[in-house]
Amino acid sequence: MALDRIRKRDGSVTPFEMAKIAAAIGKALATDGLGEPGEPALLAREVHDGLQQRFGADAVPTVEQVQDAVEETLIRRGLTRTAKGYILYRQRRAEIRSTKQLLLGVQDHLKLTVNAALVLRKRYLQRDEHGDPAETPDGLLRRVAHAVAGAETEGRAGREETFYRAMASLDFLPNSPTLMNAGTEMGQLSACFVLPVGDSITGIFDALKCMAMVHQSGGGTGFSFSGLRPAGDLVRSTMGVASGPLSFMRVFDVTTDVIKQGGRRRGANMGILRCDHPDILDFIHAKHQEGRLDNFNLSVGITDAFMEAVTHDRTYPLRNPRGGAEVGTLRAVDVFKQIAAQAWNSGDPGVLFLDTMERANPTPTLGRLEATNPCGEQPLLPWESCNLGSINLRNMVRHGQLDRDHLVRTIRLGVRFLDDVIEVNRYPLEQTATITRTNRKIGLGLMGFADALTLLGLPYNSEQALALADEIGALLLSESRRASAALAAERGAFPAFGDSVHAGGPPLRNATTTSIAPTGSISIIAGCSSGIEPLFALSYVRNVIEGSRLVEANPTFERLARQRGFWSEALMHEVARHGSIHHMASIPDDVRRVFVTAHDIAPEWHVRMQAAFQRHCDNAVSKTINFPKSATPEQVERAYRLAYDSGCKGITVYRDGSKSRQVLTVESRRSESTLPSDLGGCPTGRCNV
Repeated sequence: MALDRIRKRDGSVTPFEMAKIAAAIGKALATDGLGEPGEPALLAREVHDGLQQRFGADAVPTVEQVQDAVEETLIRRGLTRTAKGYILYRQRRAEIRSTKQLLLGVQDHLKLTVNAALVLRKRYLQRDEHGDPAETPDGLLRRVAHAVAGAETEGRAGREETFYRAMASLDFLPNSPTLMNAGTEMGQLSACFVLPVGDSITGIFDALKCMAMVHQSGGGTGFSFSGLRPAGDLVRSTMGVASGPLSFMRVFDVTTDVIKQGGRRRGANMGILRCDHPDILDFIHAKHQEGRLDNFNLSVGITDAFMEAVTHDRTYPLRNPRGGAEVGTLRAVDVFKQIAAQAWNSGDPGVLFLDTMERANPTPTLGRLEATNPCGEQPLLPWESCNLGSINLRNMVRHGQLDRDHLVRTIRLGVRFLDDVIEVNRYPLEQTATITRTNRKIGLGLMGFADALTLLGLPYNSEQALALADEIGALLLSESRRASAALAAERGAFPAFGDSVHAGGPPLRNATTTSIAPTGSISIIAGCSSGIEPLFALSYVRNVIEGSRLVEANPTFERLARQRGFWSEALMHEVARHGSIHHMASIPDDVRRVFVTAHDIAPEWHVRMQAAFQRHCDNAVSKTINFPKSATPEQVERAYRLAYDSGCKGITVYRDGSKSRQVLTVESRRSESTLPSDLGGCPTGRCNV
């Protein structure tokens, strides 16, 4: 009988897995450029046999005893440098475990990063009456899996375990409200809401009340203020004059400040005004002074007619939403330039291409798409909500290849999980419950795309990367729809299917299945890059939650640097200082080409990547188009035109350093981040849901 069990640090006993020992030894050898194929397996066998000889076949050695045996084996084989590295690695891991124990108050069995542990403690873990964590990260995922699987009528226990394993492996994570609220009294699991704003005091303050309820439950809200009459317009009921959309937006902004979402994160809003609204110029410049409308992301709703007028340098009409009468004209090019210049100055406003968005409306008979969630990836009808989840593409790369089978399995699981969320969700508004269940929209997306590219050896700014984006996007859409069709056969199509654009085809359970979200906080938990963004830096500081500053380094780059023999403490300090390695001649050219960062990449490549994913996305793509500090407003204009011509539904730009509260920064630019933010995942602050 062979030794076949091992005792973990929490006292539990699990099978002795030779493959894990071999993998650890292989990594230690590769770090020093040593080892031949098959050698790690031989060394792992030697470790196993040594333990069995020492303790006996019936013994259950501890993790520490196994690691001691690995060290002894490496030293006995004369691999002293590798043994030293392994010892240092053990010390670092012990320090990390100790730090996480201190942060969480409990052991972390999921082997998360310290940054993930910090985010979980401050935002996600349930707490006791003293404010201390009352559950482990593992317990959080068990809670979520159990709650969501409550929608299953058959094989519930098996589904629960499948959901748990997908999250515990960090292959898939749902949006933040699901992680926070599933299995709790709150029970509100959706991130995205769009609320209508009626052109009356009653309509405006009803929307304000509904916003407060959504924010309190953990959701983010989007509004189109295009239906409100302009400032100075007559109010017949009082014979007074209207104060206009911007004045009421300030009321929404202050209310958002007052309501903190469960004490764990602030609310977020998207405010949209059509380009033909009489107050459009004031809206464009509403955030010229930093600190105004801080709880809003702003986007100008642009029409095809407006873009046509820009192209041909024509004027276009402004219309009073109260009756639609023309009340003036503006030169389209002048307005377009002002939008670009203000976005260059502060990151706001973004742009939504309303007609492009509406052409993809799956249920046009139920209303027009005029607003999105705060980050722009989810166009929704009035009152509608959507729940999101993201697949970690970093985990879909194995042995230097994209594991398509694993990706397909995870897509199918994600669709079922998100459809179950619709069933178990406790909606804060009855109108939302009705239309959400009518359309059953879900938004399955991606994160870790940049990490996957580095593992595959592909530069982000390359035709090969665009081709991979096209392939992955197409696979995500086709397989998610196939999974939705399978659910429809099992559970029935979404109620509005017969009047939808899908009518006549295979019945679907969900009107939409895909969205590409920014994945701010959940990508920290997963330890991967955000959404489909490029790497922000190879080492940087992330400002999150109540003033905390997280230092993050790219593990793939550090491992490769060791393998290729150019790693040094001095090099890593230099990387941490600048974030990019573009200028470092001491690093091989092929490595510099692959490990490009957001500001190494020309804006056109950012737009082209967004467009590649948008071609295969039901909803929309949240993506920041990064510009260096030296960029010009004219470059922003070119990016807008390219985004429109490429079929994007919207575009958000950010020029480095144009805001003092910049979520991501590198050490050489720390002074630019004087105020902390609780956001994560993109430098503009648009990505907090």
